Amino acid sequence: MSSDCNSGSCSSGSCGGAPTELDAGEARMHRTISRIKHKIVVMSGKGGVGKSTVATNIAIGLSLAGKKVGLLDVDVHGPSVPRLLSMRDSKVHIEESFIEPVTWSENLSVMSLGFLLPNSYQPVVWRGPVKMGFIKQLLSDVVWGDLDYMVVDCPPGTGDEPLSVMQLLGNDAQAVIVTTPQGVAIDDVRRSVTFVGDVGNQVLGIVENMSGVVCSQCGNVENIFGKGGGKDLAKEVGVRFLGDIPLDPEIVRSGDEGYAFLSVQKESPTAQSIQKIIKPILMLDDGAAPSHKLHPVLPPHKGTIKVALPVAKGTLAPSMHLAEQYVIATADAETKKIVSTETVDAPKHEAKATASFLERLDTGYVLAKDVPQDTCDALKEKHISLVKGITVNAPVAVVTDFIEGKLLAAG
Repeated sequence: MSSDCNSGSCSSGSCGGAPTELDAGEARMHRTISRIKHKIVVMSGKGGVGKSTVATNIAIGLSLAGKKVGLLDVDVHGPSVPRLLSMRDSKVHIEESFIEPVTWSENLSVMSLGFLLPNSYQPVVWRGPVKMGFIKQLLSDVVWGDLDYMVVDCPPGTGDEPLSVMQLLGNDAQAVIVTTPQGVAIDDVRRSVTFVGDVGNQVLGIVENMSGVVCSQCGNVENIFGKGGGKDLAKEVGVRFLGDIPLDPEIVRSGDEGYAFLSVQKESPTAQSIQKIIKPILMLDDGAAPSHKLHPVLPPHKGTIKVALPVAKGTLAPSMHLAEQYVIATADAETKKIVSTETVDAPKHEAKATASFLERLDTGYVLAKDVPQDTCDALKEKHISLVKGITVNAPVAVVTDFIEGKLLAAG
C-alpha cells in the first residue's frame, strides 16, 4: 500500500503537513477540557422534573463556595438557563477565533444557545450532527479558562445532546440524574442510569426534585407528589442518593426573576436541601470523596484464581446488579498470565442467588465498579473476595492489571 500523502486515506495532519481546521478545533477542545477539573452533567430521562433549576442551583452553590464554575446549557431546543439567571438580554462577545462566556458573577461563567438567538420566539430546527458540532464548538471556541467545575445542563432524554456531551467530555465526566417522586418519572429516569453506564461514564448520584411543597405560611413540607421514589431508585440501581429538594414558591420566583435563591433564602428547607446535595460535589475538589481516592489492589501471590467481572454491552457494568453477562477469567498468579476467559449470561440479579451462582463457577474474586450492599454481604458469606470502585472499562484490562498488581480501585 502506498504511503504517498496524496492517498485519500491519509489526513494532512497525520502525514506531517499543516493541521486541518478540524484538527485545530479538536486540539482547542482538548486544551479546554484539560483545564476543567470536574465535569458534572445534569440530566434526566423525563421532562418537567426541574433539571435546569437543579443544574443552575448546583452551579450557583459551587460558585458561592468559592469555586470557579462554568455553566454550559446544551438544551438546543429549549435553553432555559438565561431566564433562570435573568440573563436573557445578555450578549456574547464573539471574535474570529474565540467566544467569551457571559459572566454571572466573579466565579460563575455561563454559555447557552439562548444568548445567540435573535429573540425568545426563534425556534431551532437542527438535526443530530449539527447539534454535536455546536456542542463541540462550545467546548473548543468558548474561553472558559481554568475551572474547578463545569456543570452541563442537558435536555431531557438520552438523545443527541447528552450523548454528545458524554462523548466529548470523556469518561471522567459524572452524571447527576434528576427525578421527581412519582413512578411515571422513575420509569423514565431509570433509563438514564443505564444510558450513563452504556457510554462508559459513572453516575455521581440521583436527586429527587419536587419532593413535597414548602408551605409559604408555616414552612412545613407537604408531600403532595409522594416521597422516596428517587431514594428507592438509587438503592435499586446501586448509586448514591444525593438528596431530595422540596418545591418552594420562592425558588419558582427566583427562577422567573433571576436572583440567587441560595444566597437569599439560606435558611429555607429547600436551600438546606440543595446545600446538602452540593456538599459531596464539593468534596470532589477537596479530594475527600471516597469514590475518587484510588488505591492499589494487592493480587494473590500464588495459585490459579478465577475472577468474575459483571459486564454490560461488552464493558464493565456501572453496577453489579446491572450485569447482562459475567466474564469469568482464569489466571495464574505466579506467572501473572490469563489462562482462559469465558462469558456466561448473568442470572436475574438477586443478592444471594447471584452469590450462589458465582460460587458454583468457583469464583474467588469479583471485580466491579459498584456493588449494592446486600450483594456485598452475600458475597462475603460465600467467601468470595470483592474489589469495587474500579474505573477501567475493559474487562480483560481489569484482570491483567489485577494480577500484575497495577489495578487501582476507589476506597
